[in-house]
Amino acid sequence: MQGASSFWQRWELPTWGLAGAIYGAWAVLTLGWATVPAWVAIPAMAWLLAWHGSFQHETIHGHPTRNRRINGAIGGIPLALWLPYELYRSSHLVHHRDEDLTIPRVDPESYYVPIDDWERATGTTKAVLTFNHTLLGRLTIGPAIALWRFLCSEFKALLRGRHLRAWLPHLLLSAVVVLWLERCGVPVWQYLIAIYLSISLTLIRSFAEHKASTEAQGRTAVIEAAWPMAILFLYNNLHARHHARPDLPWYALAAFHRSQPEWKGLAYRGYGEVLGRFLVKPVDRPIRFMDGA
Repeated sequence: MQGASSFWQRWELPTWGLAGAIYGAWAVLTLGWATVPAWVAIPAMAWLLAWHGSFQHETIHGHPTRNRRINGAIGGIPLALWLPYELYRSSHLVHHRDEDLTIPRVDPESYYVPIDDWERATGTTKAVLTFNHTLLGRLTIGPAIALWRFLCSEFKALLRGRHLRAWLPHLLLSAVVVLWLERCGVPVWQYLIAIYLSISLTLIRSFAEHKASTEAQGRTAVIEAAWPMAILFLYNNLHARHHARPDLPWYALAAFHRSQPEWKGLAYRGYGEVLGRFLVKPVDRPIRFMDGA
C-alpha cells in the first residue's frame, strides 16, 4: 500500500485526475448546455470555473510537474476569460512574500488601502470600501471591484507597453474558448453571469484568509472547512499551512495540517462561522498602515 501511495504522489496522479475532471466536466456541460435549465447550468459552470481557478493555483506552485511550461500549458487555458495566467502567476508569487502580506501597493492581493488614499476618498468611496469588507459586500460588489481595478491597472500597463507577452496568448486562447462556447450554443450573457458568480465563490475563500496584524500568526488564517468547500478550494482554506509549505500539493495539505501543532493564530471553525460573524459586519477596517496593523 505504501508503494502504491508513493507512486500516486511521485507522479501527482490526483492532480492529473483533477485536471481531467475539471476540463471534462466543462466540456460536457458546454456541449449539453441547451439541454440543461439555466438555473442549473449557470451555478454548475460557476462552480467549475472557481474550481479551475483553484487548479490554476496548484499549477503556479509547481504541480503536477516541476516543469513550469508544462504546468502553464495545463493550467493556462482561460476558461474564465478575464485573467491572463502569467499575470496571475507573477502576482501570486509576489503575494507569497509573507513579510509584505496585506500591505497595499506591495501585496497584490491586499484589500486594504493606505491611510493617505483613505483620507482623500469621498464618503461614498469609504462606504463602498467598508461594505466590501463584509462578506455580503465581497460576494455582491466584490467581483465588480476586483474586475474594475484589475482592468484599469492593466490598461495603464498596456499603454506603457507592459504585459503584452501575457495578454497576447491569453487573448488567442480566450478566442478559442469563446468560439467553442458559440459552437455549443452557450449564450454569452449566461456564461458571463457564471464568471461573475465564480469570482464570488473564490472571494469566499480569500475574504478571511488574511488580516492586517503586527503578529505573524495573526496575518494568515486557518479555516477548518469540510467537503465540498475544502474540495472547491483544494484545501487552500488551510491558508496558513499553505503559506508555510507552498510546495505541498493540495491533497497533502490536510494531512500536513493534522501533523502540526495546533494552530494558535487566526482561525475559524468553518465558513459558517465566517458567514455568521461577518455577513454584514466588516471583517476589519479597510485602512492599512504601512508600518503596522
